[in-house]
Amino acid sequence: MIRAPSPWEPVIGLEVHVQLRTETKIFCRCPHRFGAAPNTQVCEVCLGYPGALPVLNRAAVDQAVLLSVALDAEVRDRSTFARKSYFYPDSPKGYQISQHDRPLAERGALPLARHGRAVPIERLHLEEDAAKLSRSPDPAEKQDRLDFNRSGIPLVEIVSAPALRSPAEAHDYLQTLHRLLRYTGTSDANMEEGSLRCDANVSIRPKGSADLGTRTEIKNLNSFRHVARALHYEIERHIRVVEGGGRIASETRAWDGATGTTRRLRPKEGPGDYRYFPDPDLPPVRVDRERIRRARASLPELPWRRRERLAATFGLSREDALTLTSKRELADYFEATVAFAAAPAGDVANWIRGDVLRELKDRGHRIDRAPTPEAMAQLVDLVHDGTVSSIAGKRLLGKMWGRSEAPRRLAAEMGLLQVRDGTRLEAWARGALEGQAPQIALYRGGKDGLLGYFVGRGMGLSGGKADPKALARLLRSILDGENT
Repeated sequence: MIRAPSPWEPVIGLEVHVQLRTETKIFCRCPHRFGAAPNTQVCEVCLGYPGALPVLNRAAVDQAVLLSVALDAEVRDRSTFARKSYFYPDSPKGYQISQHDRPLAERGALPLARHGRAVPIERLHLEEDAAKLSRSPDPAEKQDRLDFNRSGIPLVEIVSAPALRSPAEAHDYLQTLHRLLRYTGTSDANMEEGSLRCDANVSIRPKGSADLGTRTEIKNLNSFRHVARALHYEIERHIRVVEGGGRIASETRAWDGATGTTRRLRPKEGPGDYRYFPDPDLPPVRVDRERIRRARASLPELPWRRRERLAATFGLSREDALTLTSKRELADYFEATVAFAAAPAGDVANWIRGDVLRELKDRGHRIDRAPTPEAMAQLVDLVHDGTVSSIAGKRLLGKMWGRSEAPRRLAAEMGLLQVRDGTRLEAWARGALEGQAPQIALYRGGKDGLLGYFVGRGMGLSGGKADPKALARLLRSILDGENT
């Protein structure tokens, strides 16, 4: 059954909160290391004691400026902090220090990796994180727990325009931003540890309409998969409500991954509800042109530019280039391997995006634990020139981890070097044909594809040591030249 096209268009905007990779918190000298014992990385400032004065962390500003430049945003020469008032257990002061009417940067853009367009960024601003609020693991306790280690960690909030049109685009946006954060080193962007969190705003409107519908906000989504699932659910919920004659309430909702549904938390707040006013303890943040120039000069090659260069320089497919640039270290490894290899770059790409990544996943290793680029290039060359078969190359790769031997020597020790000796090849070829009279008759009757079947039998008899091309030539010669 073909489903009729929906008359509704989703409108999605994302607010992404990113913990910056600094040694200390944004307004005090407390360290912030994930996994520390609860409430051990705290002081009077991040606990909100009366009279404790905040002092802005310069490194947090530098990283926020670097990220703004990477997003091609306009950095203000003078931005200001405000107090955002709300009363909740995770806010020790009863307000959050954030930026409101004069954010650090505005009007940027993020080029999507898979959807071929750039999404406008409305603003990027600095603020402090709140404490971590969690339930006791013991249901009998019926208590909430507060860990103030997270309170005061420097955040940047990146707000997209309401320009995303599907959960797939939102997923692409988040993955692209995640990649940028890792490339620039501004955050580890670990969603499982909470250093990258997302609030999603969603509404629907009739296709072709320029008006925006009533939006709901889904809070604290902490995985790419949850973002896509939550948006799918919420879009369908909006459509059901509207088509059923109801009205969407402007509200904040929570996502329940176990049930695959959202639930109402509270009415949606507006700026007036937070009673913003300038923070009297913090002077304006001043960013001069020289600071921006230094930030721009320190930028690495950004992932979307590197992807385009690799595709153009090495003739890679879009998918290969996208995979190889998914992490800066992986792209570095690929280019270093290509520099050592005599084989085409496409062969190197196939090995890295296939077998190397599979080994990394199975072993739980990072790319810096893989065979060196020089050793990897030697392996690719051994397979490319026929010294070892592709099957033997996979076995060889599995033995190269943590070993210093040259791949050719290791292949010889493992007995993987392909045999091109005519006598041995002929023995394997004739063994492959033994007892195969019906298949031989079919081959001679025109089923040329059976040659691959015979080669496979011969390779099996050789234990993968036979040169498959030489074996195929010999088999063809025997089949075409003899009556069996």
